[in-house]
Amino acid sequence: MVDVLIIGGGNAALCAALMAREAGASVLLLESAPREWRGGNSQHTRNLRCMHDAPQDVLVDAYPEEEFWQDLLRVTGGVTDEHLARLTIRASSNCRPWMQKHGVRFQPPLSGALHVARTNAFFMGGGKALVNAYFRSAEALGVDIRYETPVDSLELDGGCFVAARSGKQRFEARACVLAAGGFESNREWLREAWGQNERGEWPADNFLIRGTRFNMGVLIKHMISAGADMIGDPSQSHCVAIDARAPLYDGGICTRIDCVSLGVVVNRDGNRFYDEGEDFWPKRYAIWGRLIAQQPDQIGYSIIDSKAIGGFMPPVFPGEKANSLPELARKLQLPEARFMETLMRYNEGCRVGTFDHTTLDDCHTDGLAPPKTHWARRIDTPPFYGYALRPGITFTYLGLKTNDRAQVYFGGQPSANLFVAGEMMAGNVLGKGYTAGVGMSIGTAFGRIAGTHAARAALTTMEAHSATV
Repeated sequence: MVDVLIIGGGNAALCAALMAREAGASVLLLESAPREWRGGNSQHTRNLRCMHDAPQDVLVDAYPEEEFWQDLLRVTGGVTDEHLARLTIRASSNCRPWMQKHGVRFQPPLSGALHVARTNAFFMGGGKALVNAYFRSAEALGVDIRYETPVDSLELDGGCFVAARSGKQRFEARACVLAAGGFESNREWLREAWGQNERGEWPADNFLIRGTRFNMGVLIKHMISAGADMIGDPSQSHCVAIDARAPLYDGGICTRIDCVSLGVVVNRDGNRFYDEGEDFWPKRYAIWGRLIAQQPDQIGYSIIDSKAIGGFMPPVFPGEKANSLPELARKLQLPEARFMETLMRYNEGCRVGTFDHTTLDDCHTDGLAPPKTHWARRIDTPPFYGYALRPGITFTYLGLKTNDRAQVYFGGQPSANLFVAGEMMAGNVLGKGYTAGVGMSIGTAFGRIAGTHAARAALTTMEAHSATV
């Protein structure tokens, strides 16, 4: 029998495995994906949001706890557990030396639309390099890793873990950490969660999955049926506006369209529907997937002119390009008259100020609904560009209720030997909304906590058993 069983193969799972092994426990990690697709959604990440009270190597100035908390409070609209959120924030301030010990390297943040040199530490080589470093370190420490081993059920006894089952295989352990991701790859469950809208559409049918195809939510469904305490709205997720031409799975970061705040966004009917300049892009980019999911046909179009070029991270696919706005409307197959009326009203509403995309500037609109509160400039300088947008689901927020020891709850009582980390519990901190890099902050914090407490539970059980023999 192994001391600690880890179910999952992403950042949270790997952090748990490494911490449990460092604590002296024997560890078995079960990853549902093949080796070449290991790492879950973590392979598509690129940074970690970090609290810091003074400049640190790749982080400038300071990003204190209270500011981080206020940023999180704003994007979640208060749908968050403050105790667990602040635990995550504080943990983000001291995890990087440990990460570096296990082979993770950091680089200065990229310039462009993401002004996050103060708040986020970027991984050298991105998330793929991070998970590869963790896997190498885990192997070197003696963690047993099994690929293509999706767990479909657990054996539980009064809220305590006994064993996990993968098909006909059975894995016993003294303690277990669940870190197998959300249900974003499960189309049927997304349809059920989002339902049918007033237009008779099933919005989820037009969703693209930014990350792994292996997060089917099997263990979440199993835990619901097993009576575990749940938290979160199944329709809430990290949902981003991505290029409509992106692949169904594993498009990753490069499919995101980052020019939204530099222009306007219209729907299929040629109408604007939200304030593109509400706040800085890293704080607001994750609302746009959900906004577009609520539009007809679940599609939107980001429109910019040549003044915006160079001010954002260029997407992997070039946009439609035209020398006039009517030509752009025709290329995007938008109703030309309505599109031109929308752009004309927007241009007329723009008030000249000092444009500065690094601050909440004074370029805004007057007499326009919805307004554009910052970075409002006339779209009048050819060539013009348009990018079709679809909702891109990164991960879902429905998950297991937990505490500051990462314990799973049954009937209001914490399990003695079953723990949870990553997407399977992120809804405790992220009831809705998102801000760049916080998913990795949650996964790293709770992965480390879960691994530590799982090892402690396993070794305590083993010691107690030895004492009675």
